[in-house]
Parts: sequence; structure tokens; C-alpha cells
Amino acid sequence: MSKKTLRSSIREVPDFPIPGILFYDISTLLKDKDALRELSDILYDMYKDKGITKVVGIESRGFIMGGILASRLGAGFVPIRKPGKLPADTIEESYAKEYGTDTIQMHRDAISSDDVVLLHDDLLATGGTMAAACKLVGQAHPRKVFVNFIVELKELKGRDAFAPDTDVQTVLAL
Repeated sequence: MSKKTLRSSIREVPDFPIPGILFYDISTLLKDKDALRELSDILYDMYKDKGITKVVGIESRGFIMGGILASRLGAGFVPIRKPGKLPADTIEESYAKEYGTDTIQMHRDAISSDDVVLLHDDLLATGGTMAAACKLVGQAHPRKVFVNFIVELKELKGRDAFAPDTDVQTVLAL
């Protein structure tokens, strides 16, 4: 299987969630056992020698491959969620969206200064949510942070949301 085959397994849904948006639905990739295995192998190969101790998945699609990748890397998994979803003491980061602000949270004790962290989500569009996640994780002062997406929509220039020294990798660039 190739990245071209992985790309062709992603369903395009026009006008979702609002008119004018072309939504890239990875659920069709995930339901294909061969594509899922290939994606898992690609992600594992990207990070197997980086010393990752925690994989942080962004709600909600980042939980899927983030959990698989954490298991394959022998790392812990940490969810970043919307407010009110985590049961223990949390820290949070707010960020601007097109029409207002949003907030994400993580358990205060999820990351330590000894950790090497991989933040994962399914899609890099404008980068706002992941940039906020980087700031949130950064509050714990981990040794190193890597950022990963399955799909990058290059025309939206989401990489511009990150500091120039942020290690951002994607599997598929569209």
C-alpha cells in the first residue's frame, strides 16, 4: 500500500459541516483494515526512534490513531478535551476561532518535565487547536515536543500557527 492508496481511502464530503467546506473524512481510511495497518506502520516508523514517552491526542479523532500509536511506541496516552470532560484537576488553554474563542483542557498531572511528547490529530487546517495544545503541553516543560497530523490542507497554511522551531510532520499533504 502507498500514500496514494491511503489518500484514495479518505472520503470527501462536500458542504460539511457548513456549505462551502470540503470535509476530509478519515473514517473510511480507519474502517479499511489494510489502510489502518499501513497508517499505523507509517506513524510508528516516523517516531519509533524519538524516545516518545507520551502521545497526546486531540479530541476526538486524535484519540484514535493517538491511542494506537502510544501502544505501538510503548508510551502513555493523554487526552486533550473540551472543558468539563476530564474528571481530575485540569489546566486549560483558550484560543481564537473564526467566530469567537474555544478552550481545551488536559489533566494537570498528565505531562512531566521528563517527558518527550508527541501531539497527534487527524487534520491540520488553520492550526489553531493544535497550537493551543502545544501551549497547554508546554506548561509542563517537557524535554521535547513533536506534532503530527494524518492530513494537512496546505492551502490553509496551518503550519504558520506554530513557532518556527516546532517539529510538525504530516502523513498526507493535500
